Amino acid sequence: MARHLPPSLRRRKAVRDPKRRFTIICEGKNTEPAYFEALRATFPDARIDVEVEPAAGMPMTIANRAVKLAKQRDSEVDSFAKNDEVWAMFDRDTHPKHAEAVGLCEAKRVGVARSNPCFEVWLILHFVDFDRSDDHHAVQRRFETLCPDYDKNKGKRPDFQRFIDKVEEAERRAERQLERRDAEDNPHGPPSTTVFKLTRAIRRAAELARDPNAGKKK
Repeated sequence: MARHLPPSLRRRKAVRDPKRRFTIICEGKNTEPAYFEALRATFPDARIDVEVEPAAGMPMTIANRAVKLAKQRDSEVDSFAKNDEVWAMFDRDTHPKHAEAVGLCEAKRVGVARSNPCFEVWLILHFVDFDRSDDHHAVQRRFETLCPDYDKNKGKRPDFQRFIDKVEEAERRAERQLERRDAEDNPHGPPSTTVFKLTRAIRRAAELARDPNAGKKK
């Protein structure tokens, strides 16, 4: 005689969390991971994984790693994995083959969160507009004046949780800043950053995870 178990005891298929996953390949060992850890804590409905590329500093190294990972995800049968996003994050600074790295990522549908000259441009925009074409040392010093608990040389990081309330304002400033570089016919020129595209995508994914109908709303 067949035994009928109550619904609560029946074996169920394993279901993966449908949150969209963002894997970020970056060069920074401290600042960038700490920033996105704060973002992950604020938007838990989006999965954020940060991988630090050991051969840090070379945009092409990061781009190649990101493209390889994206290709692996595309080949997976899991439909959730196919919706994952892979992003390459790197600084312009004085690194070679920066434009080639951006082009490779764009051709392979890998997101690019680049900053020129460095990630601190994005952090500054949480506080003020910024349009000085300084080198990375000057940019980092400028950020230190806005955030005294930051010291790049000593590895001191600010409490990035307090930055997250300002992220939408930073996105608007970064977008306007990029428009100015485009108007100068120098889209990759300093100062500029596309990190705002990544933070917007993360916030949007979190919103859709909470409310699947959000995308249909005007």
